[in-house]
Amino acid sequence: MRAFSFERATSPAEAAAAVARTPGAKFIAGGTNLLDLMKLEIETPTHLVDVNDLGLDKITPTDDGGLRIGALVRNTDLAADNRVRRDYGVLSRALLAGASGQLRNKATTAGNLLQRTRCPYFYDPAMPCNKRKPGSGCAAIGGFNRNLAIMGVSDKCIATHPSDMAVAMRALDATVETVKPDGKTRAIPIADFHRLPGDTPQIETNLQPGECITAVTLPRPIGGKHVYHKVRDRASYAFALISVAAVVRDDGTGRLAFGGLAHKPWRVEAAEAKIGDGAKAVTDIALAGAKTTPQNAFKLPLVERTLGGILTEARA
Repeated sequence: MRAFSFERATSPAEAAAAVARTPGAKFIAGGTNLLDLMKLEIETPTHLVDVNDLGLDKITPTDDGGLRIGALVRNTDLAADNRVRRDYGVLSRALLAGASGQLRNKATTAGNLLQRTRCPYFYDPAMPCNKRKPGSGCAAIGGFNRNLAIMGVSDKCIATHPSDMAVAMRALDATVETVKPDGKTRAIPIADFHRLPGDTPQIETNLQPGECITAVTLPRPIGGKHVYHKVRDRASYAFALISVAAVVRDDGTGRLAFGGLAHKPWRVEAAEAKIGDGAKAVTDIALAGAKTTPQNAFKLPLVERTLGGILTEARA
C-alpha cells in the first residue's frame, strides 16, 4: 500500500472541498471496497478524507411520506429498519442478499452505490483494463466473461455493477442527494446516477469531482408484493449472475430492475407494462438489443425463468 495523507472532515461541504482541492483524494467511510483496492494498488489515493463524523447516519421520514437515508447508514441498520422492512421490503431483501454480516456492519449506503466492479480483469493489474487504465484495452472481451454484462456494453468495457442495494433503489425510484465543493446541493434521480461505459468506462457515475453524497431519499411507499431474487454460484458471499428486484401490485402493474446485466442497475420502464402478459413478454422488451458472448448467453433465459418465478410468487 502506498503512502497517503489523511484528514477528518467536520461537514459534508468541507469534505467535498477537501477532495476537490487535493489531486488524487478520495472519501473513506466503511472502506469495505476502497481498502481492498488500495492494497492491490488499483486505487492509489494521495489523500483520504474520513466522512464518518458527519452525522449522516440517520433514517428519517420525509414530508411527502417517504424516507431519507443518510449516506453513512450502515447496510445492516438499513436492512433491519422496521419502516424499510414494512414499506420497502425489496430494499431490505436486496441488502441481506449482499456480502456477509460483517461487511454489512461496516458498509454504508453511499459506499454501496459507489462500489466498483468485480470484473476479474479490473482486479488483475497484469491484465489490460480500460476502467483501471484508460486506453489499455479490455481483456474481458474475448477472455473469461461468464459473469459480465450483456446490456449497454461497449467495445471498451463489458463490466457489471456489483451492488444489490442499487438494483432495489432503482426499482424504488430513489434520489441521491449530494453537496458540491462550493456548498451547493443537488438531487440526482437514481436512473441518472450511474453511467454506461461508452468510451469512458473509468467514469462510473455522474458525480462531479469532489461531490459528496449526503443521503438517498425514497418516495412514499407504492405497496405491492416486494421480491428480490439473486441467482449466484454460491448460496452466500457471491455476486449476482443475475438479480431481479420486483414490486408487483394486485392490479398487475409494478416495477422491475435487474442486476448482473449491465454497468448500472438495468431498468426498462416500457417492459413493466407487460408484467400482466408474463415473463417472456417482459424480457423480450427489457433485454432487447442484448449483446452476449458464448459464455454469458445463458443470462437471457436465466432472467426469463427467474422473473417467471417472481411473478408466480407475487401472485400467490
